[in-house]
Amino acid sequence: MAFPLSSSITLSFTPSTPKRHFLSTHFAFRFSQARSQENVRPFQLKVQCKASKEAFVKDKSQCRNIPTSFNLSNLINGTMKLENVIAVILILAEITSPLPLAGWDFWSISPANAVLYSPETKLPRTGELALRRAIPANTNMKAIQDSLEDISYLLRIPQRKPYGTMEGNVKKALKIAVDGKDSILASIPADLREKGSTLYSSLVDGKGGLEALLKSIKDQDPDRVSVGLASSLDTVAELELLQAPGLSFLLPEQYLKYPRLTGRAIVELTIEKGDGSSFSPEAGGELRKTATIQVVLDGYSAPLTTGNFAKLVTDGAYDGTKLSCINQAIISENDTGKNGYSVPLEIMPSGQFEPLYKTTLSVQDGELPVLPLSVYGAVAMAHSEVSEEYSSPYQFFFYLYDKRNSGLGGISFEEGQFSVFGYITAGREILPQIKTGDIIKSAKLVEGRDRLVLPSES
Repeated sequence: MAFPLSSSITLSFTPSTPKRHFLSTHFAFRFSQARSQENVRPFQLKVQCKASKEAFVKDKSQCRNIPTSFNLSNLINGTMKLENVIAVILILAEITSPLPLAGWDFWSISPANAVLYSPETKLPRTGELALRRAIPANTNMKAIQDSLEDISYLLRIPQRKPYGTMEGNVKKALKIAVDGKDSILASIPADLREKGSTLYSSLVDGKGGLEALLKSIKDQDPDRVSVGLASSLDTVAELELLQAPGLSFLLPEQYLKYPRLTGRAIVELTIEKGDGSSFSPEAGGELRKTATIQVVLDGYSAPLTTGNFAKLVTDGAYDGTKLSCINQAIISENDTGKNGYSVPLEIMPSGQFEPLYKTTLSVQDGELPVLPLSVYGAVAMAHSEVSEEYSSPYQFFFYLYDKRNSGLGGISFEEGQFSVFGYITAGREILPQIKTGDIIKSAKLVEGRDRLVLPSES
């Protein structure tokens, strides 16, 4: 794709960060590194002429036809075409402005492409947020959640914060909660309704509920607002989990032969240093020989992938497994010696009610997953050595998301290409300390065993 500038000058789109590949017979794992020119990623603007000391030149002759100034009378008289004027403005703006103009098109920006570089793209940036959004709950609860999550973005505004808007959001959430009480409680199974009623009361007028949050906003105390908001959202998530005791969709019959997780589960991984050294101490503590990572598995969005992983954990398959550090990831060794299932690639697209199988998502076409890879501490399966339509039977990785190595809009170049099945919710701080050769001393399924369905139990 190119903008016409003159008979010999073009603006071409090439990647500012080329794609890199890590592919070996051992790992069968692919990440961005070197990418050939025929596969360059679109929508990164690069001016291929010398306009300053910082600019890059491939052919200085290309600069001869670039107008260095233009006259208003010429524009009025129509001697200079509008297209050339806009092209020149683009070049000058790119040279003089620190802001990227990547992918700008003054004539049209399609919604699909806009998701790549729009600062308004609200992709979850924490595992907790992604997991909360993934719960298939009552529509009233989702409306309350959306209204409260908007406050999280409003709190980031520096200096004068829009407390009036925040107050409106909480009042909206309160109204939905009060008016929709019967619907909210009716969505909870009968045996869990008493617990649901307690949580509902806590959400509306409890110590960490919406009424208390409203008072903090009226007092314009951002610290109390932040704490109260977190408390309210935690209660919302607990209520939603009560409303979703199992899968909200039916699995295709051909996939019932795989283990599956019909909800949430928690796995604890104990890591030890391979060289006998120690992990940094926790606050006020001592050096640690081992450190613990807690991973929440989301069977709502990836029931087959989480089912296979949970079964491997219960079988002790990852006990003693070595870890390797590669570009933006910590990956387990390829063969655990235990039987795992080569599960089809499983990705739940945002806005859909069931996962896609053997199909990657096209972020450039506006597709984003419910469980994004673009989160520090995302946990996903590597690809199978045989086919990228399947996940590896054993090999998983922790993704070390870094926005500096991501594409436009802060989205990973590998987004929508792997089966993400959970997030680290405790122990993220030890990830930078893990080195190649460190070992998973033990992996335990500490919660959710009752939601793990094995083929023989189907």
